[in-house]
Amino acid sequence: MTGRRELWEVTRFSGQRRGFEPQCDCYRTDDPPTLHLLLELPGVDPGAVRVVAFGSALVVSGVRERPHPTGARYQQVEIEYGPFERRIELAEDVGADAATAIYEAGMLRLEVPLR
Repeated sequence: MTGRRELWEVTRFSGQRRGFEPQCDCYRTDDPPTLHLLLELPGVDPGAVRVVAFGSALVVSGVRERPHPTGARYQQVEIEYGPFERRIELAEDVGADAATAIYEAGMLRLEVPLR
């Protein structure tokens, strides 16, 4: 042992991490009446994202996997990886069945018609 330790051996960097909470912008338009949501999901595989209308909320969940480069020895670990779930409470009734989603450049754009 050389006295150097890997980050996962240091107490504050080891243990279970909770993942991350994506940032979200939400706004509405009147013509047509639509709720627009924009979520930051950089590094997330679009196939790992799930969007569900649940009661008066929209729940976006998934996982951002940490890459495991062969032979890597991390010197700094700041990016949060793992499962995530973002619950957005809706102030108005929406037509979730007619919602559209576009994932581009790490951003998930949802357009949900208002009832």
